[in-house]
Amino acid sequence: MKKRALVSVSDKTGIIPFVQSLEELGIEVISTGGTKRALQEAGINVIGIEEVTGFPEIMDGRVKTLHPNIHGGLLAVRDNEAHLAALKEQGIGLIDFVIVNLYPFQETIEKKDTTFNDAIENIDIGGPSMIRAAAKNHKDVAIIVDASDYDGVLEELKENVGELSGERKRKLAAKAFRHTASYDALIAEYLTNQTGEEAPEKLTVTYNLKQMLRYGENPHQQAAFYERPLGNPASIANATQLHGKELSYNNINDADAALAVVRDFKEPAVAAIKHMNPCGVGIGDNIFEAYTKAYEADSVSIFGGIVASNRAIDGITAAKMKEIFLEIIIAPDFSEEALAILTEKKNLRLLKVDFTHNEPSEQRITTVSGGALMQETDTLSFEDVSVTNPTKRKPSEDEWKQLKMAWKVVKHVKSNAIVLGKSDCTIGIGAGQMNRVGAAKIAIEQAGDAVQGSVLASDAFFPMNDTVEAAAKAGITAIIQPGGSKRDQESIDKADEYGIAMVFTGVRHFKH
Repeated sequence: MKKRALVSVSDKTGIIPFVQSLEELGIEVISTGGTKRALQEAGINVIGIEEVTGFPEIMDGRVKTLHPNIHGGLLAVRDNEAHLAALKEQGIGLIDFVIVNLYPFQETIEKKDTTFNDAIENIDIGGPSMIRAAAKNHKDVAIIVDASDYDGVLEELKENVGELSGERKRKLAAKAFRHTASYDALIAEYLTNQTGEEAPEKLTVTYNLKQMLRYGENPHQQAAFYERPLGNPASIANATQLHGKELSYNNINDADAALAVVRDFKEPAVAAIKHMNPCGVGIGDNIFEAYTKAYEADSVSIFGGIVASNRAIDGITAAKMKEIFLEIIIAPDFSEEALAILTEKKNLRLLKVDFTHNEPSEQRITTVSGGALMQETDTLSFEDVSVTNPTKRKPSEDEWKQLKMAWKVVKHVKSNAIVLGKSDCTIGIGAGQMNRVGAAKIAIEQAGDAVQGSVLASDAFFPMNDTVEAAAKAGITAIIQPGGSKRDQESIDKADEYGIAMVFTGVRHFKH
């Protein structure tokens, strides 16, 4: 009996030569709608779906393949005599190959002018039904949903006289279920967002493989990089790599951390990152000035680091960057002169990121053993908080500027975190310590003599006045912290004792 293939694709990439090859192998082709027209125009003999079902397409194509003559031919188990007898009794023919991909739901909702009704009309029903039926019965039916599989399938069919191995069909079936699962996850996410659900009973998310990585955090760990189909355009996942060797697992994490810092600044800003913590952040009237300050903030730690800029890199900045070893430079653009200078370093990775998009309040998902944690991104800015000034002295105009800068940076430092700022850059950063005064001592030691006249930002409140004491003895003149401790008054009194101006924001910025 002649084998039959059912072909119905929205993405017609490679479909004409593939189906032509199936026809050359003696396989009959059943098709629908636009796919049928495209195949016929290419000179391929096509059996219309209505010839198989004996029923016309109705409701603007909503109902065309949902018919026993289709699903009976897909779901019949070939070595089950009762199944075959039922087919014979009903005059239903077998279908051996299904080549289907789905309505472009993602592409539809990505368009700015898409209406809710447009989105709903692009939810495929018949396609997933055929895919799932064929995949369930993959012992007897080959389901092909990805154009990248066309060549491999044809090669095996030609070698094995029109047959595919059980292993091949099993792999195709697994991919088919991933395909429909991802498709449904996007629809679920879209509709969930439309209804305003904040914590649905099921967390359905999907990611697409962007690239395999050489290894994970360590060489003995396997790793891969996935991207969200509708993720933030201004992200590392959507960056364009202009130069340099392949990104590693640690590169991607560090690059993401660097990008998050500079995105919080409106003025020209540069952040240098080591091990997902800022080691130097600078702001200025131009990007050269901002980079110079970020470099001078910690000229030791920046070596081998990741640098992000929220402005295009020009030639003079590129020349200064070239003076040291950097792993990655991230920016919204690079001038021709900057590219000529920086591409002289063979391995230096240059990433171009679209900064024209504001970061949405994306869900951040972190896996734990046996589960996952989900939360919104911490996008709280200084403009979102109501600051109070409980101390006798108020910050000067310059202290206010430095406090705001340090507070923006401390949000991105692993807790317990302390950031010292002066002259529009960080001068000392204490990260990830088990107690807050320990973080302060590290930051003060790193700042050295520059600590005199600097300001201090803390990611969380002071449970005791020891951090204020350490700051005062070092010569720090102003502090910004959340407040909210039962012992706030002790810190206020200590600040007043030393003439320190202290500001409460009322919010904390833990980063674990």
